[in-house]
Order: sequence, then C-alpha cells, then structure tokens
Amino acid sequence: MVKLQDLVKVIDAKEVRGDLDLNIKGISYDSREVSEGYLFVAIKGFKEDGHQFIDDAIKKGANGIIVEKDIDINIKGVSIIKVDNSRQALSKLAAKFYDYPSRDMTIIGVTGTNGKTTTTYLIESVLKALGNQTGLIGTIKNKLGSQEEIASRTTPESVELQEMFRKMSDDGVKYVIMEVSSHALELDRVLDVEFDRQIFTNLSQDHLDFHQSFDDYLKAKAKLFGLGKGRSIINIDDEVSNDIISAAQAGVLTYGISGEADLKAEKIDVTPKGVFYKLKAEGQELDIKLKITGRFNVYNSLAAIGTLYSLGFSLNDIKEGLEETKGVPGRFQLIDRGQDFGVIVDYAHTPDGMENVLHTVKEITKGRKIVIFGCGGDRDKTKRPIMGKVGVTLGDFAIITSDNPRSEEPLDIIEDILEGVKEVDKVEGKDYMVIENRKSAIEKGIKMAKKDDTVVIIGKGHETYQIIKGNVLDFDDREVAKEALVNRGEE
Repeated sequence: MVKLQDLVKVIDAKEVRGDLDLNIKGISYDSREVSEGYLFVAIKGFKEDGHQFIDDAIKKGANGIIVEKDIDINIKGVSIIKVDNSRQALSKLAAKFYDYPSRDMTIIGVTGTNGKTTTTYLIESVLKALGNQTGLIGTIKNKLGSQEEIASRTTPESVELQEMFRKMSDDGVKYVIMEVSSHALELDRVLDVEFDRQIFTNLSQDHLDFHQSFDDYLKAKAKLFGLGKGRSIINIDDEVSNDIISAAQAGVLTYGISGEADLKAEKIDVTPKGVFYKLKAEGQELDIKLKITGRFNVYNSLAAIGTLYSLGFSLNDIKEGLEETKGVPGRFQLIDRGQDFGVIVDYAHTPDGMENVLHTVKEITKGRKIVIFGCGGDRDKTKRPIMGKVGVTLGDFAIITSDNPRSEEPLDIIEDILEGVKEVDKVEGKDYMVIENRKSAIEKGIKMAKKDDTVVIIGKGHETYQIIKGNVLDFDDREVAKEALVNRGEE
C-alpha cells in the first residue's frame, strides 16, 4: 500500500483534483481488474479507450484516476490526476508502487526479430547450471523464481512486469532474463526497467502491421539500448548493427561469424544432432559443442556467451553450462518416433526466420525438404508473399496451410501467400499444394515423406492453440505430428 501523494511525485502531473492523502492498494489499466482502493490508469488503446471505463472503475472501488483527457467527474473520495501520457505514467507509477524491484536484480533484456527466446533460454540454463536463482520472461513462459506461468504476450504491460519483478526479488532471484518486444519498447512497457545488459540478435521484416515502416521498427528496437546502464551485446554481422551501436549508452561487446567481432565463431560444423565451432574471444580459444543445431544457434549461443562473459563468468564455466543445454520448446524441435526421415517443428514466422530454418534443414537433409507453413491473420500482410516465395524456393515441396487466421478468412491469407509462389513459376501439384486444414496438411506431409527426407512444420512452434474467428481451439503442431507418425506406422 502506497500513499497517492507519493505516487504522484514520480509523474509529471498537469492537473490534480481531489485529496492525495489516500491509500492506494493496487494499480490497474483494466477496469475489470480494479478493486477497492485502486488507482485506475486510463489508457487510450488501439481498440478501446480506457477513458470510457472510468465510471466502471469507480463503481468497483477506484479512488484515484489517471487521465490524459479532460474528464468531467467530481465524486467525493475520488481524485483525478491529468498527465500528458498515461502509458508513461503507468510505467513510472508501477515501478514506484512495487518499490523499484529491478534495481535489486541483474536484468538482461534481449531484443531482435529472431532468436530472442532461444537466447534467453541459453543464458538462463547456464546461470542455473552455475548455481544462480533465475527469473525468465518471454514468449513461451514466465518463470517467477519458484513459480511458472504460461506467457500471454512476449513482454507484459508495465504494471504486470513490475509486479513480476517484485515477486522474483522477494523469492531470491538474482538474474532476470527477458525478451523485449518492439511493441513493449514502443508502448513504454519497459520504460522504468533498469537493464544491466541489452542484447541485439538481428533485425528483419516483421510487425509492419504495427510499425509504420521498417525504419520505425528499427527505431523501436534501438530504444532498449538507450535504457540500459550496462554493456550492450550486439550481433555485428547484422546490417543494422551500427544503428544499434549508436543507440547504446554504455560499453559494447560485439559477436559474429563473418565480421570482426569481440567474440567470433569459426570452423562451424552443423550436424543433425548439434553444432560445433571454435570460439575466439579476446585472445582465448575454446571448442564449443552444442546439443542444438543450426547456424542461427551459433549466433544465439554467441549472444549468450558474450552476455555472461561481460557479467564476469569465465569462458570455461560458460562453455560447460552451455554444452549441457538442450533444445527450446518449438524451436527447431525434433519429433522422433523411430521413423527413417526427419520431422522438425519450428516457430519461424518471418521470412528471415524461415530462411534460417530451411538453410539449416538443407545442411542436414539427404532427401527432400517438405515444408508445411502458413501465415497468421490480423498481422503484417506484406510478409505473406515473401514467405510463400521462400517456402517454395528453399523447399523441395511445399504444403501451404492455415496458421492462426484469427478474424481473417484462411483462404484469403493463402491467396496472399500464393502471390509470392507465382513469382517463382512453381506448378501446383508438382512443387506445392494447398491444404487449408492444418491438421490435414501435417498428416499429408508426413504421409508423403520417404527415407532421408525432412518434414518441416513452420510457424507455431510451442503454441498449443489455433485462433479461428475469435475461438481459441486446442492445437499443437508437435502433438499432431506425433499422432500422424503413429498412424502412418499403422497403415
């Protein structure tokens, strides 16, 4: 519980109406979550405006309201505070309410288009192996010390985030590794998180349904590197690395494969069971043997090594922990039921991510590459034809299907994908086919596979649902693939 007058001190209040000597028991931007003695922050969202729900919040017991519009409310016991930006105010209020918990821990933020989840998992795995209490926030799950919960978004809203940090700190967590999305940076969710390390993985086209342009997307990502007080760990091989380096406020440690980097991987050998390389780091050399495969995982592991090394851990300790790390759910995950061909499930949902996966599959596959993919609805439409082109160009046979159509018609999304397929003059039935039903598409791909082929199921990875016309339906690519393999063996 915090006095409203103490909370108001951390924001730039333009107008205050009412008593500030009030006890605030909680903060919420969702009127449905408000309880007696809460401070309600009215945010103008993309679909709904929180100012429309002020009356609901007051009925549920809110005694303080933060607004950025002129509101004609005069109710005894309810104080109104006007600010220029409610989102920024929410971040500052949340950090103050939970007593700045990020200051008590080492916060590691990871941003980029691809590789965020794997990089966070690698860092957390090594830290745990070295005996450290860790917290994890990201796409798959949130680990709050001894508690775990399924993640609803990559980076939570600021008030949920600060509450998570408080729980972690109280539970003895020393290191928090978190994915930081471009949405979170643009919407000020992490404005008052005190980052100790910031990692940049890469940047390619994504989320252009939200950001106005690729340049805006880049600027959103770069914001993370102006928030941190510690070193930035940057992939120097990426085309926009100089922009990220320019945004960094503290020291920079670079990693890469092709460019001149502080940490560099050489003599890379990608196999179906893992990847091997020689690490060169500031005059030291080590052989690294990962139990996860793919050239992209060389980059992810370098990001992890650079971060941990910059925090004072020895390369030998990092190597030992890293080499014990197993795969991340839904990230190049092998589905093995004793079949004589490969089945891989991966979360790749961008053209660049898809290319990385399919290039790796090519390196480890003797037979055909059968690619099953679609594109999500209500998201960046411009990447659909690009992914269509990638799928039929890098795959030997493609099955184009549905992938979380949300409010859109699945066949409309597929038509967008086919625009890219037409660019490379592929023939339906010979080079690709369309099967709208995702379960049927996976079954078909597995049924047509022969010895030494690889079936790659792309787009959903760890997800356990499909969203169709507002309905959330149980669906897990991994389980569908396992069932299809069993049924295939019984034929």
